[in-house]
Amino acid sequence: MMADFIREALALARQGIGATSPNPAVGAVLVRDGEVVGRGCHTYAGKLHAEILAVEQAGERARGATLYINLEPCCHYGRTPPCADRLIAAGVKRVVAAMEDPNPQVSGEGFRRLREAGVAVEIASEFTSEAEKLNEAFRYFMRHHRPLVTLKAALTLDGKISAPEDNYGWITSETARAQVQEVRHAHDAILTGIGTVLADDCRLTDRTGKPRSRPLLRIVVDSQLRIPLNSKMLATSPEDLVVVTTSAAVPERRAAVEDQGARVLVCDGADGRVDLRGVVDWLASEQYLSLMVEAGSKLNWAFLEAAAVDKILFYYAPKILGGLKSLPVVGGKGRNRRVDAILFRDIAITPIPPVEFMLEAYLVKD
Repeated sequence: MMADFIREALALARQGIGATSPNPAVGAVLVRDGEVVGRGCHTYAGKLHAEILAVEQAGERARGATLYINLEPCCHYGRTPPCADRLIAAGVKRVVAAMEDPNPQVSGEGFRRLREAGVAVEIASEFTSEAEKLNEAFRYFMRHHRPLVTLKAALTLDGKISAPEDNYGWITSETARAQVQEVRHAHDAILTGIGTVLADDCRLTDRTGKPRSRPLLRIVVDSQLRIPLNSKMLATSPEDLVVVTTSAAVPERRAAVEDQGARVLVCDGADGRVDLRGVVDWLASEQYLSLMVEAGSKLNWAFLEAAAVDKILFYYAPKILGGLKSLPVVGGKGRNRRVDAILFRDIAITPIPPVEFMLEAYLVKD
């Protein structure tokens, strides 16, 4: 039974994906005498944490109940009072959590406070990996103080992302693209390069229609500020658009882009290019937990070369383009020796029926 209740708490937490950032996604199930008496799912707009919603739903039936939750209850004052104190006051006798909170303001203190008040605490270790994956970006941000950066691409079996001529249509199927939209929804920000904007006139919006805690922040890396003033990027929610450029951009052009409603961020790097790690640092300062990069061959390489990528999501279609003119997923200068290749770990392959698959891997960093 315990496993079923933890699974339900994880399922409730998933309902909050996209609607909790910069907070974690949390689901809670309150059980007394084998019966569910309260449930809760946190959303940032709703403020109340999942365990408090479950307690309020249970009322007096919370006394003597067991709370099943995917994340350690908090013990500090934030936008709300400590959840651990509320659980103690409600008379909850036992808490079963899938993982400890990586937030250094909590990090075991919530469990300690509960135990000191006589509440039994148990870690459902068999669900810890699943719980950590669910709040991967939050966990990463708490540990490294920067957003988790994911490089996503759709490519052929021979690693190509575009053909030299008649480059219309999609590489992957509608099923794969729908999955990518869910991935977009789970991210706080998405980034592309000016080359992609000029070639595709893309929007880079979250098209799931699901609620978000804040709009998906769209970022265009544009060293010379060439973004067309009539582009779809500027026409769709320009207040959610940041164009990152360098000090080489013409001031009048910057003023014209800002007049469209977009924000222009100057972030100078080497060789007249945008400092990509500086962009990631700026996102961290703005409390964005995750960034998805959907860019072209050269910018993909620039992110990898700068070690600004943490993981990749590659969606493969059963196709081969071949030739030397079709663009590879990663271009740029590259590495000259095989021993210097960029390495990855924790490889996972997920089938996308009937014939596609997604590869997920994490960059090996020094």
